[in-house]
Amino acid sequence: MPFTKRRKPLFFSQEEMDRLRSLQRSRRGEQRGVMRASLLLDSVAGLNDQAVATKNGVNRNTVVRCIAKCLQFGLDAALNDLQRPGKPRQLTDDALAWIVQLACQKPKDLGYAQELWTYRLLTQHVRRHGPGAGYPALQKLSRSKLHHLLTEAELRPHKVRYYVEKRDPNFEAKMADVLHVYKEVEIVNDGLLSGRLKEPSLVTISYDEKPGIQAIANTTPDLPAVPGKHPSVTRDYEYVRHGTVSLLAGINLHTGQVTEMVSDTHKSKDFVEYLQKLDAAYPETAVIRLVLDNSSAHISKETRRYLATRPQRFIFVFTPTHGSWLNLIEVLFSKLTRSLLRGIRVASKAELIERLHQYFRELNEEPVVFRWKYKMDEVHIV
Repeated sequence: MPFTKRRKPLFFSQEEMDRLRSLQRSRRGEQRGVMRASLLLDSVAGLNDQAVATKNGVNRNTVVRCIAKCLQFGLDAALNDLQRPGKPRQLTDDALAWIVQLACQKPKDLGYAQELWTYRLLTQHVRRHGPGAGYPALQKLSRSKLHHLLTEAELRPHKVRYYVEKRDPNFEAKMADVLHVYKEVEIVNDGLLSGRLKEPSLVTISYDEKPGIQAIANTTPDLPAVPGKHPSVTRDYEYVRHGTVSLLAGINLHTGQVTEMVSDTHKSKDFVEYLQKLDAAYPETAVIRLVLDNSSAHISKETRRYLATRPQRFIFVFTPTHGSWLNLIEVLFSKLTRSLLRGIRVASKAELIERLHQYFRELNEEPVVFRWKYKMDEVHIV
């Protein structure tokens, strides 16, 4: 005669049933939780313990223990492991808080020469000063345990992250001015595309300088890539410096055409020479508006003297201090750095200058009109 089952039947609310079904179908959930959800659902469906075990490919005792935990401790306990007995916790919450506040300080402020913590130095400091602070268990703190504690606290005291402080009190207003310029350019460009406008009377140029471009030469010729032998160009690590040049460039935000000039310096006289180049490139009836930063060369006496000779010809719209990222020309300079200047080698400074001019000639054959998107939906033209 079979034994009568004396165990209470399982019962779940609708919310718990939905949770079990969702977990059973989960592909990303923890495997043991998925399996236990399946065991409980099969048992609720009326299968006996052996049938449930066979269906899920586990031992019958696994099914019995899972159901027993659910009946005694609830659904969460059945889906997860209970707290196991073991060695009592050594580090108190106060000790952990002391370590965290210590990691948030600089070691130089505590008498060390170093600016930032290393895990080794921080471990040594905790071991040396922890007992005196009232936490004797910290005398045996391991570096791996410290790493684990700081990771849980989302602290990386050995690293530095950089940011740019907004030191311009008129940052927002100046940014709004630049964004309004981009919005106006967008409206004009739409008119040019639709045929409503033929030629803008106000030409907008995004301008900046890129100084310190190095003319570097190889000491020996590069070795080309060879299939099956050298997968890439092979180059001698030694090189010869031939000096540097500065690139002065502006991109027409209506056509994508770039006007560039290469010089040994980027002083006021170079900027004035660039303005003269722009002056000669556009019709006399056009007003040339430049978006640029407030470098000293752009507001110098020499620059102002030249502008006085060409009244109503140029308009300057300055980006905020430390806001050069608002200038669209920076996108072009980034592309230049990642393409032409990446690994470039030249025989002389003259060759570098020529290759820069060649790069922009090729770029102007198929110009790209740059479009600014950041916060443009917040700009309204009245």
